Amino acid sequence: MSVLGAIIAGGAARRFGSDKAAALLRGVPLMDHVARALAPQVPEIVVVGRQWAGMTCVPDRPQAGEGPLGGLCGALHYAQSKGYGAVLTVGCDTLPVPTDLLKGLGEGPAVVATQWLFGLWPASLAATLEAWLAEQPDRSIKGWMQHTGARRVECDARFVNINTPEGLAEAALQLDPELP
Repeated sequence: MSVLGAIIAGGAARRFGSDKAAALLRGVPLMDHVARALAPQVPEIVVVGRQWAGMTCVPDRPQAGEGPLGGLCGALHYAQSKGYGAVLTVGCDTLPVPTDLLKGLGEGPAVVATQWLFGLWPASLAATLEAWLAEQPDRSIKGWMQHTGARRVECDARFVNINTPEGLAEAALQLDPELP
């Protein structure tokens, strides 16, 4: 089964105060760190919910403002249109991306137990998610996980979720200097 990589990046970054994806960690934008780590695991990567130079960009679906599930919905529809069987999702603001993320998640739907945006989702769920978004007031990943029966998979990675400039400074100290 061919898997599309999708970086969910449509958030407003209110706590960060500026463009989080473009924030530099050791001189490299966060988005590029994530893309470099994801690239060996999938044949194609898209950025969902925003534009990013040099990468295919996919809009949230059914519209912007649906949160991470709008990004997932856009990625699932794109994956179906391109013949992919599943989507491997990550956020643009969480590092490291495990080098064995796809393998570790196994069959989807599945998420990393401590980072629900790191997930593997069958592309066949595209219409189901779009209908769910139209009917449910709950826009949480947790609600969607429960609806689909997504498995929570343990992962040894020590994730750093970068939501503030202080978090970025902490990430520079905590993350492996060899981070891609």
